[in-house]
Amino acid sequence: MTATTMPRPVRFLAIPALLLVAALAPALAATHPGQAELVREVVRATGKDPAVLDALLDSAKIQQGILDAINRPAESKPWKDYRPIFLTGKRIDDGIAFYRQHRALLEQVGRQYGVEPAYIVAIIGVETSYGQNTGSYRVLDALVTLGLHYPPRAKFFRGQLKTLLELPDSRLGGPLDTLTGSYAGAQGWGQFMPSSIRDFAVDGDGDGRIDLNNSLPDIFASVANYLVAHGWVRGGPVAARAQPDAAAKPITVPDAAPQWPLEQLEAWGYAPLQALSPAQPSSLLTLQGTNGPEYWFTFQNFYVITRYNRSPLYAMAVDQLAQAIDAGTRPADVVQTDVGR
Repeated sequence: MTATTMPRPVRFLAIPALLLVAALAPALAATHPGQAELVREVVRATGKDPAVLDALLDSAKIQQGILDAINRPAESKPWKDYRPIFLTGKRIDDGIAFYRQHRALLEQVGRQYGVEPAYIVAIIGVETSYGQNTGSYRVLDALVTLGLHYPPRAKFFRGQLKTLLELPDSRLGGPLDTLTGSYAGAQGWGQFMPSSIRDFAVDGDGDGRIDLNNSLPDIFASVANYLVAHGWVRGGPVAARAQPDAAAKPITVPDAAPQWPLEQLEAWGYAPLQALSPAQPSSLLTLQGTNGPEYWFTFQNFYVITRYNRSPLYAMAVDQLAQAIDAGTRPADVVQTDVGR
């Protein structure tokens, strides 16, 4: 073929067309935005098969219910409305029965970790009603929805999705694509996120795997280990009511971390309603109760509970539920009704 007869338009259009197809191929292959890079990161970190990872992510479905749920958290309610959700007669009675049923194991774990068993039970009670409601969303769906399709929290949830894909099967309690949990991707009776499974979950029964849905030794030990790893003080106080006087100094605190010795808060006009060490590191929490503002001294163990869930409402619910459970499981001749105070 001579230069005068060569179909130049076809020749010169072919190369750009091929480049365009090549450039679009990854985008067409990926089901979710950012999927290809995520897979590359997991492969680099673990050596897992990229085809298997892509297949898992391809199977994930975007759930509108998850997006709706994350925009209406219970923690946005005032204390007067939040408390009745978790401090019901049934939840207290179920917690007492649960403690009695598993007393030997709970107290063994409590001694081992230095965590009062009633707090282990209360966390499980607030999280999943003692294992009765661990969540029905597929964990993979939840973390893909929030990590790859929800920009306001994408950084956090993408990190959790990456960790989930990196975890070995022995720490998951089952095939990754069958795991179910909360709308946020938390799993098991204690509702552990993937990074918490990686960092704090414990093989409590010594079988070489971690199952936070079916092994009570694993569940109890993992909750206790989480608390200890975040600074739980054996036998330390959690929260106590404070009574402000008419000239009490208004106080705003950034979080629940202890800020001052208790005596400083007393000097500012907040009196404790029970005997407490004046030197006890403390903070002050104001809640909107049914009958108006409630003032509470909070301590290191309260702060630790907010590492489990950052809401002070959550920590207060756990504390009060633990007290009620403890009171219901003590022998009748034991007068003390407070736990960890």
